[in-house]
Amino acid sequence: MSHMMERRTFIRQAAAGTLALGAMSTVSATDDGLHLVASESDVRSRLEGSGYEIKTEIVDGRLYSVRGATDAADLEEIEGVTQAVPNARIELEEPELVETEVETDRPEFYDLQWDKQVTDVLPAHEYATGEGQTIAVIDTGIDDGHPDLGNVDTDRSAKFMQGEVLEHEGDPHGHGTHVAGIAAGTGGGIIGTAPDADLVSLQVFYFVEPEDPDEDPVLTTTTEDILNAVAYAAAIDADVANMSLGTPPLPPQYNAGGYRGVLTPVYQNAVAQGTVISASAGNDAYDLQGGHFSTPNGIPGTMSISATGPNDELVFYSNYGTGQVDVGAPGGGYETLEKTLAEDTEWPYPTNLVLSSVPEDVYGTQYAYFAGTSMAAPQVAGLAALVRELEPETTAQQVETAIKAGAEYADGQSDAELGAGRINAANTVEDLE
Repeated sequence: MSHMMERRTFIRQAAAGTLALGAMSTVSATDDGLHLVASESDVRSRLEGSGYEIKTEIVDGRLYSVRGATDAADLEEIEGVTQAVPNARIELEEPELVETEVETDRPEFYDLQWDKQVTDVLPAHEYATGEGQTIAVIDTGIDDGHPDLGNVDTDRSAKFMQGEVLEHEGDPHGHGTHVAGIAAGTGGGIIGTAPDADLVSLQVFYFVEPEDPDEDPVLTTTTEDILNAVAYAAAIDADVANMSLGTPPLPPQYNAGGYRGVLTPVYQNAVAQGTVISASAGNDAYDLQGGHFSTPNGIPGTMSISATGPNDELVFYSNYGTGQVDVGAPGGGYETLEKTLAEDTEWPYPTNLVLSSVPEDVYGTQYAYFAGTSMAAPQVAGLAALVRELEPETTAQQVETAIKAGAEYADGQSDAELGAGRINAANTVEDLE
């Protein structure tokens, strides 16, 4: 007997000036007095000699978390310090669309996975499945008890909370589990792009009790936690780190304020060590080419992924911009919200969203539809694992080049909406043979 879960649909209107996961929201300084300090060379002795406490050396000699400063300008007066910024607290927002009405008694859902169909994932699996590769998911965690996620390496997984590295504990929200299934679901229900890859859960979002006891706990993280997770991914030799998180379009003065300068050493260090960074381009429907920027997708060396729909067009919420997008990938939805919610399209709502795994204890079902650039980035992360299986000695830049070479529906490398094009897994791996 067919069993349909209670329908739950959420539509998030993008708000200018906020941060979001897929988009993150509300950046504010933490109350722990912590600053992040980037340097040209090892300035540990000078920082300590000036009375500051080094909490963490995030990148050897190039980035520290530091206590004791009341103002970033005080730290920047120390010789060798290039940038200093307050540690920022970042709250989580939902994906653009969420729908939990899914038939749960089906033996498998591939016929509903238009994202894998348009990117030719099954033909690609004749060449590679991601075996022996590691995909780090920097997110809300992963439900390692999900039947499609038995490939989570819990020994290497970790939770990053207020600067501490703790043991893996699952996924209290569901976003990371959905992302993980897109990248590397093993095929019991949904199939991921790299089903034989190992998943490592790097949870950076956690619940914090609000000051007002009448308010619900807030899922949040800090810049320090995210940077520690990126450095950890590189340290465990992850082939790719998926970052379905990032800032909305920020004005140039934020760059002058130093956040991009502080972030850059961590991401570039990870890429130099061979870890591909696949980052969502953001859900603000914004042209990033006009002087604004977003992170981490805007950090040199990371891959910026826009979102497409079943018809391979840019979807209504996705950011874009000449030189600001590397490739497009299925994220769910159509060119307008109205078309996305319509029932007379080739893929009527909600089937034009991306179907993947979620924690049953959070959603009341094991599968749900989400839409967002958060869903596009793990399509690329999974493809990076396929490339690495076939060409294990490739650099992160060479993996990116191979993914771009296999993409389609763009003329050249700098299409404003799709960069080098919408990814095609079969084209990419066949070109490597």
